[in-house]
Amino acid sequence: MNKLDAANTAWMLTSAVLVLFMTLPGLALFYAGLVRAKNVLSVLMQCFSITCVVTLAWVVVGYSVAFGDASPWYGGFGKAFLAGIDVKTVKGSIPETVFAMYQMTFAIITPALVVGAYAERVRFAGMLLFSLAWLLLVYCPVAHWVWGGGWLQQMGLMDFAGGTVVHLNAGIAALVAALALGRRRGFPETAMAPHNMTMAVTGAAMLWVGWFGFNAGSALAADGTAGMAMLVTHVAAATGALAWLACEWLRYGKPSVLGIVTGMVAGLGTITPGSGFVGPIGALVIGGAAGVVCFFATSYMKRALHVDDSLDVFPVHGVGGILGTLLTGIFVAAALGGAGYPENVTPGGQLLTQLTGVVAIAAWSGVLTWILLKAADAFAGLRVAADEETEGLDTVLHNEKGYDL
Repeated sequence: MNKLDAANTAWMLTSAVLVLFMTLPGLALFYAGLVRAKNVLSVLMQCFSITCVVTLAWVVVGYSVAFGDASPWYGGFGKAFLAGIDVKTVKGSIPETVFAMYQMTFAIITPALVVGAYAERVRFAGMLLFSLAWLLLVYCPVAHWVWGGGWLQQMGLMDFAGGTVVHLNAGIAALVAALALGRRRGFPETAMAPHNMTMAVTGAAMLWVGWFGFNAGSALAADGTAGMAMLVTHVAAATGALAWLACEWLRYGKPSVLGIVTGMVAGLGTITPGSGFVGPIGALVIGGAAGVVCFFATSYMKRALHVDDSLDVFPVHGVGGILGTLLTGIFVAAALGGAGYPENVTPGGQLLTQLTGVVAIAAWSGVLTWILLKAADAFAGLRVAADEETEGLDTVLHNEKGYDL
């Protein structure tokens, strides 16, 4: 029988706070600083409102769909409204209330990440409708496949803390959203520099700190796995930041603050799937690869393809999620300092499993996101009018301004 452990419970309560801290205020400030001054409040509003909407949806049905046991494909509705969960219900060695709350914070940040793709041009009502539908029809089923006893977990997919469920999932959705909504007016000819880098760096620093709850908390215990996950998370973040900085310095002659914080986020996202499986050697390679690969992916998307993923969600989170998931299949090897392959699984077999998970989740997220965007556009409208975009979403949608100058 499951037995409550006070130390594990205390750590998971702390981790839940850290992951929520990643969205509010971390991601909200990071994204808000990166947009133009006329849209700063709209981004803060989007992150805040998604937090509220996802919270209610998770309690009503989201947790049940993700962590119910109806089938390998779908959790069902047996735990709707958190049925059967009370103060004495234990999940592993922690209260199930704490587990549900912890997983809720993951469900909150994932659609919030997608905000960066359509920033500065999306209608508030359409955004809310899309985010709610995407949570229930894309995120929750994928979470069930990977973490809730679903078919990918049964196959042996290694995703410790969300490389596929969170980063790949959100990254693909962001790419589809950017293509579906089209470019901002003036992109790419007009410079659209961040209006407040101080705000963005503050938010990025909060993300770095909160990520320890994201990755180390996914051990669901205060143990050695959590300790290693915390260590490799930090190492990969630092390595990713320096690798991006080096690429930028060599290519453009000067390192930027935006570059080093974006490299840090790339390192964090890329180490996420392997954080509980790899060791320090893996963290150094994965973090370094993240900084380099995500740097060139970002440059290629904007400069060559002219895809207006406003805040680079796909090249950082999507590409990082893919890269990290595949590299986990290599650096889990005990000879490289990892935890070792599952019993009777060869390195090649694990890589194939990792690739299967990437392809399946990318296809599910891509197709469903496109359908849900079209549905949200039909019901509530997604793209603001040209004159509204020029004026700024803060005034047009919320009748407020971020700054009274």
